[in-house]
This record gives sequence, structure tokens and C-alpha cells, in this order.
Amino acid sequence: MNDKIEKYSIKELLDQYKIFLNKTVLVEGWIRSFRNSIFVSLNDGSTIQNLQIILSKNLEKNFLKKITIGTSIQVIGIITESIGKKQSIELRSLKITIYGGVDPKNFQKSILQPKQHSLETLRKQAHLRFRTNLFSSIMRIRHHIAFFIHKYFHKNGFFYINTPIITTSNSEGSGEMFQVTTIDLKNVPVKGKIDYKKDFFKCQTYLSVSGQLEAETASLALGKVYTFGPVFRAENSNTSRHLSEFWMIEPEMAFYHLEENMNLAEDFLKSIIKSILDFCIEDLSFLNEHIKKWNSKKKEISLLEKLKFILKFPFQRISYTEAINILKKKEKNKNFVYPVIWGIDLQSEHEQYLVSEYFQSPVIVFDYPSCIKAFYMRMNKDRKTVRAMDVLFPEIGEIIGGSQREERYDMLLNRIKDTKIDSRKLWWYLDTRRFGSVPHSGFGLGFDRLVQFITGMKNIRDVIPFPRTPNNAEF
Repeated sequence: MNDKIEKYSIKELLDQYKIFLNKTVLVEGWIRSFRNSIFVSLNDGSTIQNLQIILSKNLEKNFLKKITIGTSIQVIGIITESIGKKQSIELRSLKITIYGGVDPKNFQKSILQPKQHSLETLRKQAHLRFRTNLFSSIMRIRHHIAFFIHKYFHKNGFFYINTPIITTSNSEGSGEMFQVTTIDLKNVPVKGKIDYKKDFFKCQTYLSVSGQLEAETASLALGKVYTFGPVFRAENSNTSRHLSEFWMIEPEMAFYHLEENMNLAEDFLKSIIKSILDFCIEDLSFLNEHIKKWNSKKKEISLLEKLKFILKFPFQRISYTEAINILKKKEKNKNFVYPVIWGIDLQSEHEQYLVSEYFQSPVIVFDYPSCIKAFYMRMNKDRKTVRAMDVLFPEIGEIIGGSQREERYDMLLNRIKDTKIDSRKLWWYLDTRRFGSVPHSGFGLGFDRLVQFITGMKNIRDVIPFPRTPNNAEF
């Protein structure tokens, strides 16, 4: 019987239900609810919607006892139009096979119980939270964002490259890094200090904080490239915006100046958000309603309105100095916690004022002080600022950070020395300025932060399958 019957996902059946009416099909999934000993809501993860199964009245009582929430089953049945208002079709079962039951002893302790759980509780059972409506929606959206990112770059002539996860250098020039070693920590070879010649790579190595420098070398041969991979930072930060392990997208473009870099960043973000609004409206609408419930006491725009807001206006572009001047004029009235002084790194309260109150649109701030930016950014003629740019969004703050890179060998070498970075470790990077250097630019986008913005989640730990944060590396 099974050999002649086609298997379909629930999404396929619901999206194209008219062609399946009165046909016998096979579906599989997990039971989300069971009521009146006859109605089963089945979900297979392909969509936020459940498929209603109408059980046969001839099922034995012992068999019915096994049909509980969370149980996985296979159902063969006939698709019919539904009388109920909540669904267009239902499946009248002809045969049911139980794959895996649910342990009743531990069920009460699990997040599979049909009640609302806190996000903190969901994180403690990260291996099960995929099965919740909330997290399955987020993960489907996360998948589509990644897919559209690859599609965007491919369409625009970029080449996807893979950069090393293990490195000897810190491309950012600051911050804590995770060290990688095979040295037996119970028997460390020491000659006054640790002898790294006994280590696997015969030198001190770390998990990468960025693939940018390697991507630059590729762009200076291929023109336009991008990376999309995991990076690691060991800062002891427990904020709702930071992870120890996260994913970065880093495009690098030869012959691009800062203006072209900003144009690309804006077009890229708008394109991805528009694609998600077009393709994931079902999951976004679900999140939109739930976020309204969480924020029922707050007056703020909805998730869908926020995403449409990004598409509505051109991104406002101002220099860092202009931003400081705007903030200074409002400093007394706004009572900023952090004082506004030229040379500071803009704080979240400053960014949100510029985006949400002053301009009421996304903002790109450019030409930052060189003292607060990385060594590889191109120095301006004033010798005080560099060709850096940050894209600021509502709520999330900085979503993209980038710059025109310093293509002049002497200037780059001086910046490396000024920031006290060992130039010997970057000999290969300096080589790219010795052999046919060109103006080039790039930016970095934290993928998880983009997912956080698009889904409206307040904590970045709720948009990645298994968050890695200080004191937490479970699962």
C-alpha cells in the first residue's frame, strides 16, 4: 500500500490543497494536540500551520492511549475539505503508524507541555525548543535569510570563499580571543615560557574573530568576494546583543570606494528584508502577534511595521562629526548617560536618538576618528579620521560596520606600528599592498544580529540554535 502512495510535507498539502482534494496521501510528523479522542493536530516542521487529522472511530482504546502530545506518527489518509473555519483541509485517516512515543514521567518537566514557557526556560532545553511554534518560526526565517544572502551575492557577481577558523592574528587589533592548542595542559613544555614549537602548529593560534583580512586578499584577485562563517570572541559579555560564537557575513570589493560600499550595504539590507517579507509572511505574522502580546503594555510599532520602515526611506548619511554636533545640541534635553565628546565611540542611546527621533530612518555614519577604529581603515586627508562607516537600525543599533581599506603600503605599515600590532604576523597582508594594490572596501554584518532584528526577538540567544555565551557551552 505504501509503495503506491506519495509522501508530502504538510506545507505542500496546505499550499496546494486544491490539487490534493480526495486523494490518498502519506504524511508524517509530531502530534501538537489531541482532543475529543478524534482530532489530532499534526506538524512536521515545514510550516507554522498544523494539519488536522480525523481519526477513525474504530481505533482501539489501548492504541488511543499511545496518541499523546509529542508522539511521532505516520498517517495514510484522504484529503478532504474541512468544515471547520480554522483550516481549509483535513486528513481522514485510513492507517496510523506510531514511530516514537513520549515518556510520561519526564513530559511534565519538558517544554513540550501545551502551555507558555519563558524564553529562559526554552534556552535551558535548547535541544527541544525547535519543536515550539516560536522557535520553529525563527529557525525557518533564519534559513531563508541565509539563503537570500547567498542568492543576493551570487546575483551581483560575488564569489563565496571560505576563510580560516584557526588563525595567528587578530584582524580587529583588539579584544579577547580563544586560544587553540593541543599541548597537554597537565604537562606544559616550558622554557622560561610556554614552548609553542611543541604545539600542533608550532606557534600560538586562536579561533578567528573575522575572515576579513583573508577575504581582502581574495578580492584583490577575484574582484568581489564574500565570506559567511562562524567567528569567536572571548569577551566576558552577557548582554542581549552579544554571543561568544556567532556568524559573520563579510563582503570585500576591489575598486570600491566608501560611497559604493555604503550603496551596497543599503541595497543589500533592503533586498534581504524585502525578500523575507515576501517569502516568510506566515512566520513573520505569527511572531508579530506574539511580540504584541509580550509588549502589550508598551506603545511601539509592530514587527511588520518596523521591517517596512526600513524599506520606506533612503538611509540618512552623515559624518561622525555631524552626528556629534547633532547630539551635543540635544545633550541637555535628552539627559544622555554618556557625555557627547568628539572622539567617543557612539553609545546605544546616541545611535537610537539619531535613528528613531532625529532622522526617523536608518542612518549611516561615516568618517570616524581613527583612534577608535581598526588599523586597516583608510586614513583621510585630515589625518584624524578614517573612511569608516556604520549602518544604524532602530532598536538593534549598529547592524553593519565597514570601511574603505587602506591600500597604501606606507600608511598601512604606520597604522600597524601605531596600534602596536606585530607586523611580522601580517607580512602576507602587507604583500597585497606591494603587488598591484587598488582602492577597495568591505563591511561586516553579524548574521545573528540581523536575524534578531528581522524576528523582533529581544535577546540574541533566542535566534541561534545553540547559543555560546560566557559560562554556557551546553548541548
